[in-house]
Amino acid sequence: LQLHHSGRYRCEGLVGSLQSWSAPVTVTVHGVPPSGVSLSVQPPGGQVALGDHLVLSCVVAMGTGPLSFSWHQEGSGALLGTGPCLELHHVGDNDSGQYWCRVSDGDSVAESDPLNVTVL
Repeated sequence: LQLHHSGRYRCEGLVGSLQSWSAPVTVTVHGVPPSGVSLSVQPPGGQVALGDHLVLSCVVAMGTGPLSFSWHQEGSGALLGTGPCLELHHVGDNDSGQYWCRVSDGDSVAESDPLNVTVL
């Protein structure tokens, strides 16, 4: 079922040569706001060696799209990314800290709990 399936519906029947229609009904399809947002990280545990590669994934348990994503780091006002995954190549000391993702369907917003990343 998609949002564009909203509309008026009726059924039509034929008994012999007699055609009959039901009364129309209105069907409204509602979107489900995003919820159950969580993070997964590779390597597991959020500990990564200096210069290595880190991948954070934003997982949404429920929500109808289209969904938009934004990535944030504690202490930084910069937007880090806008996709469901955030990849950090050649991590440095300044990449340590708490990260979270924010998910929106245009009306509602949900955030993950922060995940602590430690650069060793």
